[in-house]
Amino acid sequence: MATTPLHFPMASSLPSASTSSSQSLRRRSTKGSFRNLRTTLCAMNAQNKSKIPIPPFNPKDPFLSQLASAASNSPETFLHKPVKSDTPPYLDLFDSPKLMATPAQVERSVSYEQRPRRPPPDLPSLLLNGRIVYIGMPLVPAVTELIVAELMYLQWLDPKEPVYIYLNSTGTTRDDGETVGMETEGFAIYDAMMQLKNEIHTVAVGAAIGQACLLLAAGTKGKRFMMPHAKAMIQQPRIPSSGLMPASDVLIRAKEVITNRDTLVKLLSKHTGNSEETVANKMRRPFYMDCTKAKDFGVIDRILWRGQEKIMHDVASPEEWDKLAGIKAVDGV
Repeated sequence: MATTPLHFPMASSLPSASTSSSQSLRRRSTKGSFRNLRTTLCAMNAQNKSKIPIPPFNPKDPFLSQLASAASNSPETFLHKPVKSDTPPYLDLFDSPKLMATPAQVERSVSYEQRPRRPPPDLPSLLLNGRIVYIGMPLVPAVTELIVAELMYLQWLDPKEPVYIYLNSTGTTRDDGETVGMETEGFAIYDAMMQLKNEIHTVAVGAAIGQACLLLAAGTKGKRFMMPHAKAMIQQPRIPSSGLMPASDVLIRAKEVITNRDTLVKLLSKHTGNSEETVANKMRRPFYMDCTKAKDFGVIDRILWRGQEKIMHDVASPEEWDKLAGIKAVDGV
């Protein structure tokens, strides 16, 4: 038995129903797309729990519409691709951040303004700033290098201002008499002092032995001072340890020591005002001098009881400065 297909009325008979059905289909498709997007986002959030959770998606949010309009107006800003492939995307959308002062920096700038911005200099540098050269060690090469350099620097800084040399040294020997430096170390400092255009004020504090006593006596006449309890001593140069030297080398060194002794005698005679014979006789054995004996022997000019530095700035006569500074100069005890 043959079957005949059934025919139903088409859209021509129901125009209003077709229009409403198309609109409803669009709405359903839109809602379906939003549902699919939300489902996808939720799945991504479930897969990667370490990331920040995404808030619920609201299609009617006015911010999304503003963002969509802004993206359509300037797509190059929101859809910018990095130039380099190894650069993570969207890192160059913003300007480089500006550094802000941390609370610690703000506190330091406000609360600790009086702290020095750089470490203070060492003590010899501070003394050098006051034109003071302090010799407080035996005259070894390192000390000689430093003292000569300081004297040259002070003359370059101001060739008219005086230089103050404080001495507390055992010369080229230690306190037990062992030789630690050559006699030329003391002669090097002496020659540098003689080449200066400045006045040289020397002050003995503690001890001035051997070559150090020569440096004390080599100051400018009338500007050589000594503390009340300081000691000065002159002696013959010592021969360094000969070790396993042959006899000929020992003889050569002995001749050199004798030459240095004669030079030391001449220089001490020149600055103390004594004859070479007198100085040589005193130097046969160690000759110790307190402040009074040193003044009588001509090593110093005055004894300082107090105010060591005030007297060194005198431009008037010493007697006037004694009265102004309250310094007691003793001619003899």
